[in-house]
Amino acid sequence: MKKLLIAGLTAAFVGLGATTLAAPGNAAPDPSHVAGQILVKFRDQASADGVLRQHGLRQGAFVGTTGAQVIKVPAGRELRLIDALSRNRAVEYAEPDAVVTAVTDDTYFDRQYALRNDGRSFQNTLETFTVPAGTPDADVDAVEAWGLTTGRGIRVAILDTGVASDNPDISTQVVARANFSGTATGEDNYGHGTHVAGIVAAAHNSTGVAGVCPECDIVDVKVLNDSGSGSTSNIVKGIAWAASAKQGEGNARIINMSLGQRVSSRTLEEAVRNAWKAGVVIVAAAGNGGSQAKIYPGAYPDVIAVAATDNNDAKASFSSYGAKWVDVAAPGVSIYSTFPNHPFALQSNGRSEGYDIASGTSMASPVVAGVAALALSSHPNASNAGVRAIVESTADGTVAGTGSYWKYGRVNAYDAVRAP
Repeated sequence: MKKLLIAGLTAAFVGLGATTLAAPGNAAPDPSHVAGQILVKFRDQASADGVLRQHGLRQGAFVGTTGAQVIKVPAGRELRLIDALSRNRAVEYAEPDAVVTAVTDDTYFDRQYALRNDGRSFQNTLETFTVPAGTPDADVDAVEAWGLTTGRGIRVAILDTGVASDNPDISTQVVARANFSGTATGEDNYGHGTHVAGIVAAAHNSTGVAGVCPECDIVDVKVLNDSGSGSTSNIVKGIAWAASAKQGEGNARIINMSLGQRVSSRTLEEAVRNAWKAGVVIVAAAGNGGSQAKIYPGAYPDVIAVAATDNNDAKASFSSYGAKWVDVAAPGVSIYSTFPNHPFALQSNGRSEGYDIASGTSMASPVVAGVAALALSSHPNASNAGVRAIVESTADGTVAGTGSYWKYGRVNAYDAVRAP
């Protein structure tokens, strides 16, 4: 299997390193955080001006619904100012603004082993992929679930690099768009977000591929730039917008984040907590480090963290793992889905316009988001906690690795939608 590289990562798609803004002089930029800004939350907002002036700083914009602000600081002095501000009793916390990166009858349905695993072989542009006869039932039983529901009208927010406007297999599913990435347009010029969105909700339209939840609505929230990276503050803004039920905002019931950062952030955790309190089911990739090291937001308790499996129902070699923080697994190896129909950055890895494969927990996470959307569709009165419980309790716990690599098992859409 060939692996994609994203922002210097060694496994596909969910990355944890990226370039930052240049530091002054000869100082090397720290790749873990955005240069020139930090996140600060005050216990007493009335004291903010005075505290910041002591350090030659001014108040900045609030981030989502967290109460934290993005404070502009001299590049290269981020950590020193965080330390100084943290010593002030008026400051609840100060932290870096961390770099975040991107962790049917349809024509190509036979290439989608994650939805139906029945011994077929096919050729993609990069490899021949075979599902051996007699292989374990490694799919999520999506076809069986569609006999009960296809998720009509359930809104799933994709926080990512955008969703291409020129691939009709997924663009027709988009009902709202927002851009918090800092790029000039919301178009997906990287390719990752379009691939993720297609896994969730590519249409049943006799063309291309099918999503796990083919009648779900997609809320496109671009939080990563055209190089596949972003910042904690941009992710927080995207979460708040996606979870908001205000007119013209996301009003999503499910949020998928196929992205991650190595270090925890109190601002990001609070944004996730606020979305959970608003009734949103939150799903995120566990990361591709091949270790038990935690990735955020996946490791937060209000998030369903997703590891990746292959067509043999085995843990993908690249997938992060650990039953103490990873909740479920889903297919994430050689997943066939939508790509933009215009040039995009991931073509440098040999991907084709329109449709192609990709691997990573970035691909497994939207499978789970789609299953959660189907479960919500068949249990319309369920709370987000109820939907999460259904997804986790109906996962196939007989899959090898359950209890060690992940807590509950590999998800099963059919069992989820028919759960009591």
